[in-house]
Amino acid sequence: MDFSRGQLQFAGFFLIVFALVMIFAYWKDRKMIKTHYKGISKLFVVIFLVVAFYWVIVKVL
Repeated sequence: MDFSRGQLQFAGFFLIVFALVMIFAYWKDRKMIKTHYKGISKLFVVIFLVVAFYWVIVKVL
């Protein structure tokens, strides 16, 4: 499926504006994020280790 030049320009413009809005929203909420989600990185590490352990068990058995 071919996209027209206008569709590609719209997609590029949309992606740039969307990324800028997301960066602005994060910048605005940084202080709240630091206070409410203090130990979230530890949770991500635990989830990664559980998935890795499961993957190893499945490959061995």
